[in-house]
Amino acid sequence: MIAYVTVGADDIAKAERFYSAFLPSLGYRLEEYQGDLSYILPEEPGQSSVQPDFYVKSPFNGQSASAGNGAMVAFQARSQKQVRDLYDAALAAGGSDDGRPGFRAAYGPHFYVGYLRDPHGNKIALFSSDPDEPGRDG
Repeated sequence: MIAYVTVGADDIAKAERFYSAFLPSLGYRLEEYQGDLSYILPEEPGQSSVQPDFYVKSPFNGQSASAGNGAMVAFQARSQKQVRDLYDAALAAGGSDDGRPGFRAAYGPHFYVGYLRDPHGNKIALFSSDPDEPGRDG
């Protein structure tokens, strides 16, 4: 089980503006620790976390943050509309487009996804795959 995912950021304030534009709508709460950001999902008493936490940190080695080529973090939304809404909020909060929300021929007929880059170049996906919503072919 993946416990957490971390991306690097040189400007924590820009990163907070970007990630706080959509992660709270997906159930994450923000905790700051020593100047870095921790987006935490709630846990039920007596239960372990089901999904990983998401951390935004200055690189430990003191070098500039850089985006990994081929690396991406995907967050699941509740609906296609939420994908669009959160995608727009993330763009308005300093993100950049890396693939407008929609269906992709390479994926299943209900996989609806939008791709973004955070202010530091990290690739983020927002997706929904609800079979009760209209699919690519209908």
